[in-house]
Amino acid sequence: MMLASQLTTAESSPTSRFNVTAVVGLAGKLSGVISVRCQENAAKLMASRMLGVELDKVGQELSDALGEVCNMVAGNFKNKISGLGDGCMLSPPSVITGENYTVHSRPSTPTLEVNLLFESTPLLVTLHVHA
Repeated sequence: MMLASQLTTAESSPTSRFNVTAVVGLAGKLSGVISVRCQENAAKLMASRMLGVELDKVGQELSDALGEVCNMVAGNFKNKISGLGDGCMLSPPSVITGENYTVHSRPSTPTLEVNLLFESTPLLVTLHVHA
């Protein structure tokens, strides 16, 4: 709603590399990490819509905006699970930019990935649960 856009489910996994990743940690009754990954142009569009500024005027706000989107996704997720809301804390979001990185999680970590499209650009939301 905040971005005035509908997300759609992608029919297949994205083939392009993401160059912006926002991460929020979960601690307490559920321990893990939620991440939102996208391409810079999608993150710029999110920032533009959130802040009400022209797309070509988006600068450093890109990281803040994607971090806030990830924070909202994590908060919504934990509040949808009965009994988890107050027993699970969220870390402040961290944002990684660039193409030469790999996100590592614990071995054998249960993972849920959802491939979405935001304004026809791929967006990947991932939950890594630490047992």
